[in-house]
Amino acid sequence: MLNVRMNNSKITVYVVSCWIFAAFGGLMFGYDIGISGGVSAMDDFLIKFFPHVYQTKLHAKENNYCKYDNWLLQLFTSSLYISALFASFFASKAATKLGRKITILTASIFFIVGAVLSAVAENKLMLIFGRILFGVGVGFGNETVPLFLTEVAPIQHRGAVNIMFQLFVTIGIFIANLVNYGTSMIHPYGWRMSLGFAAIPAVILFIGSFVITDTPTSLVERGNEEQGKSTLVKIRGVSDVEAEYKEIIAACEQAKQVKQLSLKNLLKPASIPPLVIGVLLQVFQQFTGINAIMFYAPVLFQTMGFKANASLLSSVITGIVNVGSTFVSIYLVDKVGRRKLLLQACCQMLISQLAIGTILVTSLSETGTLNRTLAAIVVFLVCTYVMSFSWSWGPLGWLIPSETFPLETRTTGFAFAVSTNMLFTSIIAQLFLTMLCTMKAYIFFFFSGWIVVMGLFVFFFLPETKGVPIDSMVERVWMQHPIWKRLF
Repeated sequence: MLNVRMNNSKITVYVVSCWIFAAFGGLMFGYDIGISGGVSAMDDFLIKFFPHVYQTKLHAKENNYCKYDNWLLQLFTSSLYISALFASFFASKAATKLGRKITILTASIFFIVGAVLSAVAENKLMLIFGRILFGVGVGFGNETVPLFLTEVAPIQHRGAVNIMFQLFVTIGIFIANLVNYGTSMIHPYGWRMSLGFAAIPAVILFIGSFVITDTPTSLVERGNEEQGKSTLVKIRGVSDVEAEYKEIIAACEQAKQVKQLSLKNLLKPASIPPLVIGVLLQVFQQFTGINAIMFYAPVLFQTMGFKANASLLSSVITGIVNVGSTFVSIYLVDKVGRRKLLLQACCQMLISQLAIGTILVTSLSETGTLNRTLAAIVVFLVCTYVMSFSWSWGPLGWLIPSETFPLETRTTGFAFAVSTNMLFTSIIAQLFLTMLCTMKAYIFFFFSGWIVVMGLFVFFFLPETKGVPIDSMVERVWMQHPIWKRLF
């Protein structure tokens, strides 16, 4: 057992293994984000399922911005997130009634079945159905894993532990980019390998779900007080957990006293600020344009004139930046806080998006390409953009909603946040290629406008939650905020 002392807790081998195994739910999410765009750009995949898109792509005078504009091709990506949207509400109930552990196990099963079905698909129906099943896994995983990590983390490292979810998302994207780069040269079944390899981390998550414990909060909430206390001792690595255990008991007792439905509780003063912030953070996270870039990075780089393999390699580079920058967030989030990271990133993302848009508007025609120098500059700007997102809006979009709801609305409130993320992810996935065709390079100015709105929202409405116990948010955060305190 490791003996790294942290106030009244120690980091043990067991609790670290719990964090890592649970975070594989994030890796599954990231793998899909990264794999979709690469597969969508593979000729063998297009020939089998979307021959019209393939013929358009081959056209001698092809339009850079419109060659992938096909609603069924976009449905291949967006169907997963539509199913995840609805699944997150079932996952909320499962997490409350059955516990976090069982819900994570359920997610892994859907991941495995969805990956296998997608890989062996022989027609569009099988392909989309496999994506839908995978989406159910995403809904269950994204609902439960951030809550699990928040509830098992010691307070002084809660931010860093929760960001492991986003770290594994970025690792999943990076692995997917590498896989796509390799399988794009394997004909005609490279796309099957890309989709099928998703089963590997899914199996690891399945095995890990038998290793991890349920959270003390979930156990106590379901009436297993003694097991909850023994679990708290186990994950803290010390026997003196009485103070934290009493906080959990008090939060659970308060939750039991609430007789109304959780949906009604969300309209109570204690839940309105985290609900508004949690939902809007998810909306803003998508309107940074990040998933538009991550879904379709290979397609986007091909639009800029890169050849197929070069575009995949460029997306691998952005994947490396994505992973590395998430470590910056893990290091800084519990030191400088949430607000400063979000505000700094808004400035950096805004500059990057405006610069990319300007270069494309002035230098990329509908049928031309960028010269080598400008193409390299665009890749660099995409990297600076991804860098700032990865240490801010990426991880904190999941962290803040998972740590700010009171216990009686925690799973329901977080389900609203997750479902909002899935809704707007599916909207972006379904519409981005059409928007790119219609708006062309001006789409980067569209996302820039949203970044300005996001920055203003954080500045005026988002309080700092660093170092505040999750069951003390109402008294120590919302009641003290100049705007939100008016609700009480």
